[in-house]
Amino acid sequence: MALSKPIMNLLSSYLQNLYLHPIKTKAITSCVVGTAGSIASQLVAGEHIRLDPILAFGLYGLLFGGTIPHYFYELVERIFPEEVVAFPLVKKVLFERLLYAPLIQAFSLYTLARFEGKNHKAALKQLFALYLPVLEANWKWLTLFQVINLALVPPMLRVLFMNLVGFGWAMFLATKRRQQSQKKN
Repeated sequence: MALSKPIMNLLSSYLQNLYLHPIKTKAITSCVVGTAGSIASQLVAGEHIRLDPILAFGLYGLLFGGTIPHYFYELVERIFPEEVVAFPLVKKVLFERLLYAPLIQAFSLYTLARFEGKNHKAALKQLFALYLPVLEANWKWLTLFQVINLALVPPMLRVLFMNLVGFGWAMFLATKRRQQSQKKN
C-alpha cells in the first residue's frame, strides 16, 4: 500500500497538469517517451549509447510528438462528432490511418534525420529508404491500437495512450533508422 500513494500522487499531478497545461504536458511526455525509446533501442541492440539519436527523438517529442497529435485528435472530434456522423469510429480510424499516418510518418522520418544533424539531401535519402517499410509496419502494428484509442480512450488521454504505445514504436523506428544507416556504411 505504501507504493500506491506516491503513484496516485504522480497520476493526480499528471492529470492536473494535463488539464491545466495540455500541450506542454503532452510535449514533455512525448519528449520523455521518445528519449526512453531511443535509449532502450540502443541498449537492446547492444550498442554504445549515441547521443545524437537520443537528442533527436527527445527534441522531436518535445516540439512535435505531443503538439501535432493534440491538435489532430481535436480535429478528428470536430470533423466526426459522435452525435452527428454515421459510423464515426470507422471514419475516424480511416481518416487517421489513410491521411494522418502517412503524413506524420514522412514528417517524423525527415525531421528526426535533420535533428540528428543530417543535411537535407541525406535526410531525404533516409526518408525514401525507410518510408514504405515504416508506413507498412505502422499500418500493420498500430491500427489496432488506434482503434482502441479512438473507441475507448477519452480524448484528453489519447496522446498519452499513443505515447505509451509509442515507446515501442520509437524503439522500432530507432532500430530501422540504425539498420538503414549501417547499410550505407
